[in-house]
Amino acid sequence: MASVDTSPYASKPWLSDYGSIPHSIDADRYPNLISMVDEACEQFPEKIAYSNFGSTLSYQQTLELSKNFAAWLQHKIGIKKGDRVALMAPNMLAFPVAMFGILRAGAIQVNVNPLYTPRELQHQLNDSQVDTVVIFAAATKTLADIIENTSVKHIVVLQLSDFVSGINSSEIDSRLSNYVGFDAAIEEGKHLTVNDIEITGEDLLFLQYTGGTTGPSKGAMLSHRNLVANILQYEAMAQEITEWGNEVVMTAIPMYHIFALMVNTLTYFRYGATNILITNPRDMASFVAEWSKWQVTVFTGVNTLYNGLLRTEGFDDLDFSRLKICIGGGAAVQEAVSNKWQQATGQHITQAYGLSETSPVLHANPLSKNDFNGTIGIPIPSTEIKLLDDNDNEVPIGEAGELCARGPQVMPGYWQCPEATEKAMTADGYFRTGDVATMTAEGYFQIVDRKKDMILVSGFNVYPNEIEGVVAEIPQVTECACVGIPNDDTGEAVMLFVVKNDNDLNANTVIEYCRKELAAYKVPKQVQFIEELPKSTVGKILRRELRKIN
Repeated sequence: MASVDTSPYASKPWLSDYGSIPHSIDADRYPNLISMVDEACEQFPEKIAYSNFGSTLSYQQTLELSKNFAAWLQHKIGIKKGDRVALMAPNMLAFPVAMFGILRAGAIQVNVNPLYTPRELQHQLNDSQVDTVVIFAAATKTLADIIENTSVKHIVVLQLSDFVSGINSSEIDSRLSNYVGFDAAIEEGKHLTVNDIEITGEDLLFLQYTGGTTGPSKGAMLSHRNLVANILQYEAMAQEITEWGNEVVMTAIPMYHIFALMVNTLTYFRYGATNILITNPRDMASFVAEWSKWQVTVFTGVNTLYNGLLRTEGFDDLDFSRLKICIGGGAAVQEAVSNKWQQATGQHITQAYGLSETSPVLHANPLSKNDFNGTIGIPIPSTEIKLLDDNDNEVPIGEAGELCARGPQVMPGYWQCPEATEKAMTADGYFRTGDVATMTAEGYFQIVDRKKDMILVSGFNVYPNEIEGVVAEIPQVTECACVGIPNDDTGEAVMLFVVKNDNDLNANTVIEYCRKELAAYKVPKQVQFIEELPKSTVGKILRRELRKIN
């Protein structure tokens, strides 16, 4: 007699709420991401693809310029299939051109935050073994500080003025001499022909670095098939309310962040959308002024971004008549913020959930529903989810367990980290997210805690061990530990506890040191000196006790 599967997850109770959403997608429908890009350019050649600072690029222009850059990469500096090329830039017209050029050349793009400190950049470049960097001019000082400690041989410098009129170029660090301007590379590439590269779905597309809780950050290997799958999965969720060729998407989340990269930059490119790139979303007044020029249909953001816009003068006066999708990711959306957003725009914020390792989306609330339920929604098509206890046993419905996922969007592993990859996967191939969740009988999931001690600052992952490692370098520090604390502006902020061996050490000194070594969002907001850190009997620092102190 055949055994009966009594798993509460095998029956996929969430499918009952799918409606017209297909239960699965064909992850092999396109051989690679480039074929999907080419299809969009052929279908919408004259449509505006990207807009920034009042200048635009059509789909045809984006295609031709990226081909020119791909040809330059191949013929002028010898980029071959599988080479890693770092792209370190904010939202700007040059970003998608450079990206599509890198990928068309057959290279693997390493996405780099342009606000990284020299220490962070050096680790990422060396770990990914990059010898070519495509970098925003304003970030060249960071590269110059550490280039001698890397294998970088080729530098291509992007300017905000590339393809944009009326903007001055930024200064390039004088210590860098062997660089080429992006505009010059594009011009040279006009006279060259791109070599066709055979790219399969299993070939790597991106290295998306994610912080490590027990050491340096690791590169999540994302394949062409991973991204194609996640784009098609999103399409399945959004099909009822997507108008091909008529969408206007506002992109304020950085394009190097996997959320904006997959949803805004790639998925809506497939739809023939016009993508409005916001280079500096912290300038809320300018952000609102740019929004006023467009009838936006889709907006994605983190909770703090939504909250900031609601507080900005003039936002309530914008035209929201065509706005139909507002997605919140990167951090939990607060119900109060969603309610205020709905009052201002007519749309609630739809929560979704994912990670760098999953390309990123695993869950979403049905996009055709305009409500807020406090959950991350249901698993998207072709995605299997189960919640496990510490012994890898499935927990019953309603009980908390670690959320584990399997599907075509899940990475094959971490770059050159087989041990970390093995640790991150269950025996049957599910990825361990590190987040603790519960599931309702209807298949809706809610994140209730984090198994890891990650801190979420404005949607960015901040890992305590990294900060503690930096602070420990200060001679006057004996021990330290940090936790996340609630913050109205950033969702969470870093609270650092320090045991010092020199009474002259003060909080300002610690914070200033961190500013030199860490990206701004990782810098502790508060520093508290204590006599000793709470520890277990085996000497493990008890962060839960530290949270009680604050």
